[in-house]
Formats: sequence, C-alpha cells, structure tokens
Amino acid sequence: MALPACAARALGPPLQPERGAPARTTCPRRHSRVEAELAGSRPGSVAASVRAGPPRGVSRGFNSQPLLDEPLKASSSPAGAARTPLFALLPRGRRRRMHDLRRRWDLGSLCRALLTRGLAALGHSLKHVLGAIFSKIFGPLASVGNMDEKSNKLLLALVMLFLFAVIVLQYVCPGTECQLLRLQAFSSPMPDPYRSEDESSARFVPRYNFSRGDLLRKVDFDIKGDDLIVFLHIQKTGGTTFGRHLVRNIQLEQPCECRVGQKKCTCHRPGKRETWLFSRFSTGWSCGLHADWTELTSCVPAVVDGKRDARLRPSRWRIFQILDAARNFHYITILRDPVSRYLSEWRHVQRGATWKASLHVCDGRPPTSEELPSCYTGDDWSGCPLKEFMDCPYNLANNRQVRMLSDLTLVGCYNLSVMPEKQRNKVLLESAKSNLKHMAFFGLTEFQRKTQYLFEKTFNMNFISPFTQYNTTRASSVEINEEIQKRIEGLNFLDMELYSYAKDLFLQRYQFMRQKEHQEARQKRQEQRKFLKGRFLQTHFQSQGQGQSQNPSQNQSQNPNLNVNQNVTQNLIQNLTQNLSHKENRESQKQNPGQEQSDGNTSNGTNDYIGSVEKWR
Repeated sequence: MALPACAARALGPPLQPERGAPARTTCPRRHSRVEAELAGSRPGSVAASVRAGPPRGVSRGFNSQPLLDEPLKASSSPAGAARTPLFALLPRGRRRRMHDLRRRWDLGSLCRALLTRGLAALGHSLKHVLGAIFSKIFGPLASVGNMDEKSNKLLLALVMLFLFAVIVLQYVCPGTECQLLRLQAFSSPMPDPYRSEDESSARFVPRYNFSRGDLLRKVDFDIKGDDLIVFLHIQKTGGTTFGRHLVRNIQLEQPCECRVGQKKCTCHRPGKRETWLFSRFSTGWSCGLHADWTELTSCVPAVVDGKRDARLRPSRWRIFQILDAARNFHYITILRDPVSRYLSEWRHVQRGATWKASLHVCDGRPPTSEELPSCYTGDDWSGCPLKEFMDCPYNLANNRQVRMLSDLTLVGCYNLSVMPEKQRNKVLLESAKSNLKHMAFFGLTEFQRKTQYLFEKTFNMNFISPFTQYNTTRASSVEINEEIQKRIEGLNFLDMELYSYAKDLFLQRYQFMRQKEHQEARQKRQEQRKFLKGRFLQTHFQSQGQGQSQNPSQNQSQNPNLNVNQNVTQNLIQNLTQNLSHKENRESQKQNPGQEQSDGNTSNGTNDYIGSVEKWR
C-alpha cells in the first residue's frame, strides 16, 4: 500500500534489509509500528516530540512505550544507537512478561483505589445515617446544653466500640469452647436432662414413707468374682430394649461379643469363661420363656451351679446352697403402666403370640389344665377382638406384673381353691411389693433417662449412649373410650396398685440419689477449700519459724510478746474452724436430717484439719 507524500517525506527512504537476510513478509500493522518508531527517531517530527516524554509535572504511565515484537537494528552512527529504545532491545518473551506484569499492576492499583474510595464513601454515608438515627432517637436528650454534636459522636463511638468487641469476640471465641463468654449466659439456663419425662410436675410429692435403706441402692457388683445380674423380663414392658442395652451399650473391660444374625451374645467375665448376666440375650430362656420370680429363684442357682460343674451335694443341703448362691444374685426388672401394657399385650396376641413355651413351674411342677385353662382352642389367639380378650377369666394378662413378681408358693401356686380370692390377692400384692422393694434395681418404661441414671448409680456401670424415650407405641395408637379404660383398670387393679407403689419408690430413689450426689460434690469442694487454707497456714507458719530460727535472740528482744500473739492466733484459727464445722453440720441437717454418715465425715474432716494445724504449729 502506497503512503501519502507527506508521510513518505517524513519517513525518508524505506529501511532495506541486510544483505543475505530473507525478505520480510509480516502484517501491515507490524510495518506501520516499525515505521512509526523510525519516524519518532528523526528530530523535529511529531513522533519524536511524543517520544521526548510528557510535559514537566505530568507522570508517564507504565504502558507509554509501544511494544515491539522485533528488535530494531542499531544504527551505524552513535546518534542512532542512542535513539534506539532500550525496551525494544530485550528478547521477545521477556518483553511480553514485562508488559503483562505492568498491565496487571495497573489493574490492581485501579482496584485498590476504587476499593479505598468505596470504603471511604460507605463510611461517610454510614456516619451520616447513624448520626441521623441517633439524632432522631436521642434528640431531646442531646439538645440540652447544645450537646447534639458531641452526643452523636459519643453514641457513634459507643456503637463502633460494640461492633469492634463483637468482631474480636468472634475471633477469640469462635466456638462453644469459651465458657465465660457464651451467649447462652444471657438466655435461660440449660434444662435438666433428667427432667420429668411423663409431662408431670417436676417436683414429686411422695405418698409412701420409705427408710434410708430402701432408698439407698448401692450394689458393690464384682464382675470379676461370682456376682450375677438376673433380669426378670415381664412381657410388653420394654424389656427387650433394656436387655439389648445390657449386652450392647455398657462400658466394660471385656464387652459382650454380639455376632450378626444371632440373638444371644457372649458376656464373659474378664479372664474367665463364666457369664455375669443371666438374661434372654446372654443365656437365652434357660428357665423357660418369660420366667417369673418363683421360677427364677429356684432355677437360676441350679442352672449356674450346673454350668460350673459343681459336685453333687446331698438334698438336705439344697436350701443352704440356694441361700448361699442368692447372696451374689442381683435381680432387676422393668415395669410399665398397666393399661398401656395390657393393650400392648392384646395387640401382640392379635399378631399370633401365644407364649406356649412358658413353663409356669411352681413348687417343682407345672400347672395342670384344670388349674390354668386356655382362653382359645386353636393354635393361637390371633385376630381376637379386645372384648373377647377381656372376657376370658383365665387370661394371664390380667395382673401379670403382680403374678410375675410375687412368690406363688405362698398362695398354693395356681390352685385357686387353697384360699379365698380376696386373701389371695392381698398376699400376692404384698409379696410383689416386698420383692420389688428388695430387688437390686427396677426401672419404669415411662422414665428411660431416670432408669439409666439409677442403674448406673446402683451398679457403678455406665452406658455408652443415653436411653431414648419413645412416647408413641402400639398401645398409644389404640383408641379406647373411658368405659373400656375403667374396665381394663378393674381387670388389673392389683397391677395398678403395684405400679403406683413402684412409681413412688422409683422417683423417691431418684431424688435421694440426686441429693446425695449434690452433697458429695459440695463436700468435695469444702475439702478442697480446707486443704488450700491449710497449705496457706502451713506456709505462713513455716516462714515465721524460719525467721525465728535464724535470729531467735533478736526476735525475742524485739517482740517479747511473740509467743502470746501466736497463741492468740492459733486460738482464733481453732475457733474459726469449729464455727465453720458447726455451720456446715447445721446446713446439712437442714437439707437432710437423716445424713448421719455425712455429718460424721464432716466432723472427721474438721478434726483432721485441727490436728494438722496443731502439727504445723
């Protein structure tokens, strides 16, 4: 493409390639840039004035020099070499990298400038908005004494200080590990994990009077010795769930081995091939399906003695053998509300359950068909309506919990002609209450967390995961009217009275154990404070003794009444400790008058403390 005449005259003769160099076949844009560079090297031209630089006081940008893809050949003259740009003499790759770096630097500077100005504008706007808000809110207060501007500044400073404190708090205490700066401190306290689980009042009012021995259940269970936990499993009381907790959810030195696909687990003692648990999931139904109290007390010692391969003993020693073995047997069970348990058993019978494998052994023999007739004629009682289930007079679901917890030998087992019905019911109920009270432990289905707590405190064995309270069961899905409910309560009147007694005893034991735990924690804190106070007094007396031993004559000459002062100080310390001990005893007696053991421990701790003070003196 031909250049105009003015451009040709300004550029002069075209640049000729060197001899032997190949002809250049580049794009017109590159030729135009090279020609513009050559034109700028000539004095007096417009391009030369541009290359000379901007006027004084105006800064030059990073990209003011054009990027040349090919380096120019230096002119043969010194002036031409001086006018050749240094940037064009660099290699092509380095020129491109420098160009990219300058371009990114300019973009970053622009972004920082925009961000700085944006933040400044935002802060200015926020200042005006907050000033307007505070002037509207606190205008009447700030208008007094022409303090509007100062009050706005003060309030703005307080708000900024609060925001800064919140940001610092998030950095210092991001999680829930910080105990002193929790936001929960401003809210309501944490609820008690052992709160009332049946939606009743949190404060329980007892109905029965129990002694301290009845409430304090502390079993020194020796899992490495001969102690054995025997689980009396009553139908439809949640015993299956509790039995699984016993074999799968207890922290033990040697946990139970439960294999997949097998119902029974192996629960051996540490270092022995003997079991420490007699239940459905550990030994199976060794004494029959859902064996009751009468069956277990006569069957378990024989089964355990037979598994140990003990030598045969004369029959006259059998009673002493049972009594000796029963000392290491700790019976436990679970009870349930009678109406809910009765409905649950009815639904279970509807699905085909019969419990035909139950032996009902009493006094060495099972009952006859005349003593215990059947309520159905077929293989099972599946599909029976609730009315038919309640109409059967021989239904073992009626008062089942009392029958399974009482000693049936006292009433002639299943022979109803031994004594009148009223007397029989009274004997069964009293026997069930006595056996339940003297059991090592019993729980209630309606109080899962409290059941877990009492078991852990009784046997000193902790569960891995907490129990779950299920308020929706198959029995809760059955809708019955008030008439049917009263009839069910009438059929289970013994169970109703037993459950009321068991619930009262259970909740009193729970409250007693919680109070005892709080008292032990308070006593431990008091002992720690006494120990720290004693260490302080010991250090003080030792320092005084060292000072007297270094220069006794000087101390006596300067302080002739030193011994008198020491005696007065020691008397004051003794009076103080005695007053503290009497005060603590009075407080403990007010909280629980029956705590003789706790009072004895407190007095012993006070005497030891006074003796230690005398020793330090």
